[in-house]
Amino acid sequence: MNYNEAMNYIDTVKNSSREPGLSGIKELMEKLGNPQNNLKFVHIAGTNGKGSCAAMTASVMKAAGYRTGLFTSPYLYSFNERMRINGKQIGNDALAELVEKVKTAADTMEECPGSFALTTAAAMLWFEEEKCDIVVLEVGLGGRFDATNIIEKPEATVIMNIGLDHCDILGDTVEKIAAEKAGIIKEGCPCVSYQQTASVAEVIENVCKEKNAKLTISDFSKIEPEFDSLYGQSFTYKGNAYALPLLGENQRKNAAVVVDLAEVLRQQGWNIQQGDLEHGIYAVNWPARFELIKDEPLFVVDGGHNPQCARTVVDNLGKYFGNYRHIMLVGLMEDKDYESVMKILNLAADKFVCVSFNSDRALDAQKLGEIAEKFGKPVKVFDNVRDGVSAALEWVDKNEEIICATGSLYLAGEVRNFFGLH
Repeated sequence: MNYNEAMNYIDTVKNSSREPGLSGIKELMEKLGNPQNNLKFVHIAGTNGKGSCAAMTASVMKAAGYRTGLFTSPYLYSFNERMRINGKQIGNDALAELVEKVKTAADTMEECPGSFALTTAAAMLWFEEEKCDIVVLEVGLGGRFDATNIIEKPEATVIMNIGLDHCDILGDTVEKIAAEKAGIIKEGCPCVSYQQTASVAEVIENVCKEKNAKLTISDFSKIEPEFDSLYGQSFTYKGNAYALPLLGENQRKNAAVVVDLAEVLRQQGWNIQQGDLEHGIYAVNWPARFELIKDEPLFVVDGGHNPQCARTVVDNLGKYFGNYRHIMLVGLMEDKDYESVMKILNLAADKFVCVSFNSDRALDAQKLGEIAEKFGKPVKVFDNVRDGVSAALEWVDKNEEIICATGSLYLAGEVRNFFGLH
C-alpha cells in the first residue's frame, strides 16, 4: 500500500453502523496487540480550545526533554499533521505502512470501524513503535464514545471550554455535552478543567467525585495581562510570567489550563521545570487561531467553526481592530450551526465574502450568501477560496479595513495556502 492508497482507504471507509460505544475500536486494538497499553497519555476533551491546549502541552513536554507524541484533528493541509512527534509530522511512507497494518486487522472484523477509529489505531501503533514517553491525545468528538477513549489510565485528563456543538450527537444542552466530554475522566486519574459556567462545572465535579479523580479548576481571576499586540502577548498567572505567540484572551485562558496541567503532571512524577513550562508556551506553533498572516492589507485567519468560536472572533476583532471596518471572508461546514455563526459574525462585519472550500461537507457558497444578504450589507459570493481571497484583496481599503477569514479550519488552510504559508 502506498500513501495515496492509504489515504483513499481512510477516506472511503464508511462510518461504522455500530451502536454508540467502544466495542469496535477495542476489537481492532486487540487485534493490533493493544499498543496503547504501552503508552502514557494526557487526554484532552472540550468544545473549544482543546487543540490549542494540546499543542501547548506537547510543546511544554518536548521542552522538558520528553519524546512527545501529539494526536489532533482536523488538519490544515495534510492528513499527516494529525500525528506528530516532537513537532514533526509522520512521513508518507510510515503512514502508509501503518494504515496497511490497520487495514489488515480491520479486514478480519465482521464490521470495520469508522475512519476516525482507524486513524486513532494507526497513531497508537506509531507512537508505540517510536517509543514516545508521553502522548498528548485530543478527543475527536465528544469523549465517552470517542475512539481515543480506548486508553485506560491517563496521566491526566483535561476538559476545555464547553459550548454547544454537534448537538445532534452529543445533546442539545451544555450540561448534556459536558457529561459526554467528562466521559474521558477515569477512576483515580487527576482531571484539570477550564473555568466553566456553574452548571457545566457541576457536571464535571460530580463525575470526578464518582471516579475518585482529583479535580483542578483553573482560576482565570489570577491571569494578569501585561503586554498584548498583534504579534504576541505576555501575562502572569499565579505569580509567574509567560509569553505567548497566540492572540486573544481565550488563548491566555487556554495557557492557564496548561500551567495547571503541568503542576498536576509534576505531582505525577514528571520532571517539568518552570523554565520548560515558560519555553514550551512561548514556542508553541498552532496556526490559524486568530492569526495575522498579512500586514498590508491586514489579513487575519481563524479556524473557528461554531457559535462560541464566532463570538471569540468578534471579540478579538473589536479588541485588536476596533478602529477598522471588517470584511468577513466566510466558509462554513454544512453540518454546523451556520445560521447562528453568521448572526454572530454579522456583529463585526461590514462586508461579506462568502465562499465554498474543498470538502464534501462545505456549505454551498450561494446558500451562505443568501444568509449574509439578509443582514443588509454588501455581499460577494464565490464557489472557491482562491477567487474569494482575490476579490477580498481587491475590495479592501487597506487604510480603513481589514479582512478576516473564518468559519472552518479547512477554509483557513486554503487561505494560508493562497499566501504560500504551510
